[in-house]
This record gives sequence, C-alpha cells and structure tokens, in this order.
Amino acid sequence: MNISPANVLLELASFRSQALSSLMSLSSGQSGSSATSDFAKILGMKTEEAETHLGRNMSLRDPEAAYSMMTQINEFAVTFKAQFTELSALGSSVEQMEAVGGELSDIDPATGNAAIQAQLQDFVAQYNSYVDRFTPQIQPGGMLDNVQAAEVSLYELEQSIQNMFNGAKDGLNGLADLGISIDPLTHRASLDVAKLDAVLASNKSGAVNTIDEFSANFAKSADLLNSRGNFIPNALDNRGRAIQYISDNLGNLQTEFGTGDRAQPNGQVAKALAAYESTFGIA
Repeated sequence: MNISPANVLLELASFRSQALSSLMSLSSGQSGSSATSDFAKILGMKTEEAETHLGRNMSLRDPEAAYSMMTQINEFAVTFKAQFTELSALGSSVEQMEAVGGELSDIDPATGNAAIQAQLQDFVAQYNSYVDRFTPQIQPGGMLDNVQAAEVSLYELEQSIQNMFNGAKDGLNGLADLGISIDPLTHRASLDVAKLDAVLASNKSGAVNTIDEFSANFAKSADLLNSRGNFIPNALDNRGRAIQYISDNLGNLQTEFGTGDRAQPNGQVAKALAAYESTFGIA
C-alpha cells in the first residue's frame, strides 16, 4: 500500500471530490435538508457542521446560485471599499490640480520669461503626476475601470488643457500656441520651450492673457468635479451607502443564502482596502 505524502493527498482530494459529487447528486433529487443530512453522514459530521463546512444553505432550492451570489457580494464589499479609497485620493488630487492651475493666474506682463517657463513646467509636471497616478486605474482591470467619475475627471482636465479658445481675443489658440500639448497615447502633457519663447517674444501680453484665461477655466473645471452633487462626491456617496448596507446586512444575508467564498484581495486592491480600514478604524 502506497502511503507516501503525495498519495495520501491524492486520496484525500479524491474522497472530497466524491463526497461533493454525492451531495450534488442527492440535492438534485431530494430536499435541501435531506441532502445535507446525507452529506453529513458521508463526512461523519452533524448536519449543522456540514452546512457550516459547505458554506451553503441547503434548504434553498438552488444553494449553489445563492452561494455564488454571496461570493459576489463578498467581492463587492472589498471592491467598494478599495474604490472609495481611490476615489477619495482622486478627489484630493483634483483639488490639488485646481490649486496648481489657479496659481498660474499670478503670472502677469511683469513676470520674467524664465519665471513663466518655470511655472508652466511645474504645472506640466504636476499634471503628469496626476495622469500617471490615475490613468492605470481606469484601464481594463484597473480599480476604477468603468467608474464614470474617474474617467470624467481625467477627461475633463485634459480637455481644459486642450481648449483652443483660451486666448482667442489675442489671436492665440490656447496653450497649444504656448507649446503645451497632450500626447494622444499616454495623455501626458509636455512643454515645447522653443515655441513658448517664440510667442513670449512676439506676443507676450497675449500669452499672459491666454495663461490667465486657462488658469480660471481649468480651476473651475476641477472645482466642478469635486462640487456637491457632482461626479466625485456622488461616486463616493454611492459606494458609502453600498458599504454600509453590506456591513449592516451581511450576517443576515449569510444566514439566508450561505457564506460564499471569501474575497482574496491582492496588489493595489489590498493596499487600498487596508487604507480604508485604517482610515475608518476597522481592526
């Protein structure tokens, strides 16, 4: 008789598979309580222990569907908390970008060309940090994939930078004429210093007016994203309510439908979840 560790594990796995197959066969032709009772006999357990072991409510007509539903609810509980953390971070970053954009209004005709270039370079750098932080999250499989608030937040600020009407009264077509452009693939901004120097040399007052118009419009766009009843606050409110509902009702749901598989967060989701629990004092 082969009693090697590998063979013992194989035999155990085979036994478990047979036992589960027996349960499924029984449950298809018997009541849930009868099927659980028979499965309990197979495992040498009490009926209550078998139900706990399975994590299923065998009194239901379709315990597997209920178990699957609870597995999804367990995933939602984790996903919503992780998204809440990320959306909160997004809101803070948008608020920061509002401030960064607003600071450009300090530029006036007396501001030296080197100082103007430095301020625009700083704006571009901070904008790119914002893009680098959140663009991966809205990609397929990202934490904020298909979350409209996140997608719109990135889109609206990009469109504000590309707005060609800033500076129109001074004969300029937005920041593009000052050398600031957006890469269509990476969505990162860049500053063409030579182009900026040329427009500052030929039409500095128009360039300054363009920057001032952009500053006001960009800050307004960022502020609207974070305003009450708008995209980011609404997304946070929705997830907050869902998190609270699951927390308040999970025990009753598990009693009625089974436990489901536990969520197994990893990577960025696990970090965001830990941040949520830390913020809200959950042990």
